[in-house]
Amino acid sequence: MVFDLDGTLVDSTQDIATAFNVATNRIAPGTAPLALDVVRALIGHGARNLVARGLERAGLRHDPATVLPVFLEAYSACLLDTTRLYPGTAETLDALAGRTLSVLTNKPGGLSRLILTGLGIEARFARVVGGGDGPASKPDPAGLLLLMREFAATPAQTLMVGDSPVDVATARAAGVEVAGVLYGLDPASLREARPDFAIESPKQLLEVC
Repeated sequence: MVFDLDGTLVDSTQDIATAFNVATNRIAPGTAPLALDVVRALIGHGARNLVARGLERAGLRHDPATVLPVFLEAYSACLLDTTRLYPGTAETLDALAGRTLSVLTNKPGGLSRLILTGLGIEARFARVVGGGDGPASKPDPAGLLLLMREFAATPAQTLMVGDSPVDVATARAAGVEVAGVLYGLDPASLREARPDFAIESPKQLLEVC
């Protein structure tokens, strides 16, 4: 079972928004902060994409490549200020202890592991593949295929769990089924992507795997 991170295992939106707004005020003091809902819509394609799209929404013409390190520094400082597991996640992972669990996320791998460690669940995962760790970012299936090879799992033995159309597209490209979590960042877009299973809570995952 391969889990997405943001919007699937953890709610990290507030800390990401805080970091982005701190970063923009460092490079352009006085910049109006982006609202939480705006930042939420930017999450899922990796930090570089979030910064590029966020700068556009903020009306700033700075080079995303130069702003990205500023954002990552700001994010590292508030990584676990408000980020929390979704209710029922820890208990569900405990119930899945007999299965091989991994994480595949577009968030930088180092930050992803810090979050999982800080929330006390990193040990539950055999492998954590984040942005920069694998051969390509989602929705490219290369990271998912890498995990399947590492654990000798066929498509029929693999389930992707995520909250966005990006996760559905990744699973489809790898030929595996996908469970979409409707408590995540964008349930309307997730429904339109038509995951194989749609679940309202982490514990409901136990009914489909």
